[in-house]
Amino acid sequence: MNRVRRSVLRSVGAAGVVAGAMAAGWLKPNAALAADRNTAAFEATSTAGAMKALSMPAPVDSKDIELKAPDIAENGAVVPLEITSNIPGTESITIFIDKNPFPYVGTFDVSKGAMPFIALRVKMAESSNIRAVVQAAGKTFATAKEVKVTIGGCGA
Repeated sequence: MNRVRRSVLRSVGAAGVVAGAMAAGWLKPNAALAADRNTAAFEATSTAGAMKALSMPAPVDSKDIELKAPDIAENGAVVPLEITSNIPGTESITIFIDKNPFPYVGTFDVSKGAMPFIALRVKMAESSNIRAVVQAAGKTFATAKEVKVTIGGCGA
């Protein structure tokens, strides 16, 4: 039997099984989306507004949060960040970029016993402060670092 024909038949069969499972309601692609997404925080146009939408109290500055980011980002479309919290009992790390059109980047929950470390790449529209806000033991802590952007990444 021809290998190409066999491959095509296998692919068509698999697609049929997936389509049948979706039609029967066994597979729900929309269920994979975040059900608890806080749209008000993502749509806020200021850091203060996003923090209010997240019901986050005003943070206290802390030297126990390490925020590694380049001093100058040549391309705002890809700015690498590394955040480590040395605060005992860290529950979550939230990131904001003050001068982005929508400053809330996201919140990353930390499981008990896990190392509170996050590495990611973000887009920056212009030179701005990046804020890392840590929630630990019912308190809120923060640190910030200014990153200068030479080429904007959010449509600029």
